[in-house]
Amino acid sequence: MKPELKRYSAVVGTRTFTFETGTLAAQAGGAVTFGVEESIVFAAATMGGVREGIDFFPLSVDFEERMYAGGKIPGSFFRREGRASTDSILVSRLTDRPLRPLFAHGMRNEVQVIMYTFSADGVNPLDILAINAASAAVMISDIPWAGPVGAVRVGRVNGEFVLNPTFEEMNASDLDLRIAGTKDAILMVECGANEIPEDVMVAALELGHQSIQPIIDVQLKMQAEIGKPKREVVITTANEELQKRVFGSVNAKMNELLDKPLSKGEFYGGMDELQAAVVAELCVEGDANAPKTADVKSAFSEAEHKIVRERILSMGKRPDGRTPTDIRPIWCEVGLSPRAHGTGLFTRGETQVLSFATLGTLGEAQELDNLSPEKNKRYMHHYSFPPFSTGEVKMLRGQSRREVGHGALAERALEPVLPAEESFPYAIRVVSEALSSNGSTSMGSVCGSTLALMDAGVPIKAPVSGVAMGLITDETGRYQILTDIQGTEDHLGDMDFKVAGTADGITALQMDIKISGLSTQMMKEALAQAHTARLSIMEKMLAALPESRAELKPHAPRIITVKIPIDKIGALIGPGGKNIRALQEETNTKIDIQEDGTVYIASTDSVGAKIAQERVAGLTESVVVGNIYTGKVVRIEAFGAFINLLPGVDGLVHISQLASERVNSVEDVCAMGDELTVMVTDIDPQGKIRLSRQAVLEGWSAEEAREKDKGGRSGGGRPSGGGRGGDRNGGRSGGGDRGRSGGGGDRGGNRR
Repeated sequence: MKPELKRYSAVVGTRTFTFETGTLAAQAGGAVTFGVEESIVFAAATMGGVREGIDFFPLSVDFEERMYAGGKIPGSFFRREGRASTDSILVSRLTDRPLRPLFAHGMRNEVQVIMYTFSADGVNPLDILAINAASAAVMISDIPWAGPVGAVRVGRVNGEFVLNPTFEEMNASDLDLRIAGTKDAILMVECGANEIPEDVMVAALELGHQSIQPIIDVQLKMQAEIGKPKREVVITTANEELQKRVFGSVNAKMNELLDKPLSKGEFYGGMDELQAAVVAELCVEGDANAPKTADVKSAFSEAEHKIVRERILSMGKRPDGRTPTDIRPIWCEVGLSPRAHGTGLFTRGETQVLSFATLGTLGEAQELDNLSPEKNKRYMHHYSFPPFSTGEVKMLRGQSRREVGHGALAERALEPVLPAEESFPYAIRVVSEALSSNGSTSMGSVCGSTLALMDAGVPIKAPVSGVAMGLITDETGRYQILTDIQGTEDHLGDMDFKVAGTADGITALQMDIKISGLSTQMMKEALAQAHTARLSIMEKMLAALPESRAELKPHAPRIITVKIPIDKIGALIGPGGKNIRALQEETNTKIDIQEDGTVYIASTDSVGAKIAQERVAGLTESVVVGNIYTGKVVRIEAFGAFINLLPGVDGLVHISQLASERVNSVEDVCAMGDELTVMVTDIDPQGKIRLSRQAVLEGWSAEEAREKDKGGRSGGGRPSGGGRGGDRNGGRSGGGDRGRSGGGGDRGGNRR
């Protein structure tokens, strides 16, 4: 018997979103679908047993984009979905971030959340659906969790906020804010914006948090009505007695260490020494009552966490000696690579990022094979985080999810300031190499990449700088917002809040927290503090390069734009791309053709580019009777030679018109590939073109050429007397040249 389908709906703004459960994936811990209109995402959440020997919570969240959801067959060789796409990875991360903080600290059971696309209408984005589906699946499952979470997207069109905008509305929006949170607080923020002021951003955040309440209420109702009883799980807790012993042993020594400003190496080196000392003190070999080494190390970490945080809250003193608002020393350089199109080095404290900008043709834009309406991406930002950047040795195993996410964040931050394709017709790729890391290499990537683009001569709208903000709180309500957090403060703190933007406004936000939520008041303060920091960082950047270079680097391609009629595109491309390939090889250029007839010619060779431009521009021309052209011989027949005048346009020079004197064979005058200068003497109603080389040699006017050509055809004689046309062909078909159509046309006419 078919189980009963349960359906629950929530109205967000003016649209209705629906949860369904009860009929699918019965063996999963919890399974739901969540959708709006014809876009639906399925999510299943399942919990396994305890994974022994680990000191972290083993949660995995995976979003898989199934192409059947949009009625598509994957474009890969195997015609099935392969490794996760960039979009899928980003949605997985987006979903993981609000779920993770609400699981109990010390939980070690494996939890897996898997999401599939069931239907994609190309109208509604799927990422927000995935977060809500995942939350509901966990809520009705047997997995203990402090949810639910609601998620919403906020756009802004013509100055008005729009909730969960469609793809079409997003194209007109200057804000793309994705927010997730609980009933009381915000948990996660991911945002791209077109220089949005801080007060507008705060208003959008407040609206977003208000708008998730109906989704949260529905999930609470689902849990009450159909939710499974929560399973009992073992929570790993520290030995309080041992924690007190360790804290008492290291408190004075750790404070003494922290009283002096510490570099990353000094901090971790000093902590390692203190930890080794307390382990040696308490873990006495042969003592049956001695604690385990792992337990002492865990207690030491707890003491470090408590002492560092208390010093920040009570004294405003950070491990490296800075105050909460201080920024680490910054220095920048540009032009480090002589061959790269642009480079920017950004160093802030012990964090260093070197970005490389590369310019290419629009044909080198990334082609996308996914469920969104976007088919290609002109701007690509990639981020690399090698193990040496943290002084470690690890296997290189390809790009991690973190690297994908950091690249996407920097891309989002810089995209609003890039010049329009119409004025700067280049594909742009930036690669950020994290050379040294101690906090916020992602924001270092934004700063270094701004310099790289400016060094490349990209006329960006405004420079973009970025900073990472942190937060320290305690159970009494005290909190301290930190500017420019380093690795230790990220690890020991409660928030990583990244803010990027120009002097006029925000272009990107990303927030992750480890606590149960963040108030809008805290976010207001963090944004205001970040604004001051961004302007200070930008000042240091612009000291290295005040504005974009006026000229591209010598090795960067120059792109010439030519417009041709749409009906000429086929002629330029040629059969199977023959014409365009030949032209590119001959002129050493790259040529991209758009559907509207716009042709982009890219080359570092100005001569080749000019030749290609003239050849392509020739497509807009029409052959005119009386005009003189120089073209290549493309075919030879006994009766004459066919000359290519313009791309796709050939004309015939009859043997009688090849020279001033009698010609016995066409090959006596020209061979394949030779260039001949000819005059157009006639174009018949069918478009067949007659040419004369003799007219050029003897300096005839256009009128003379037309008359003498007519005379030669009608009188059977060569215009100059004794011509070959008359004695060879005179009586064959009315006295013209060798043509067979009464009036004396060429044998094949203008063969194309």
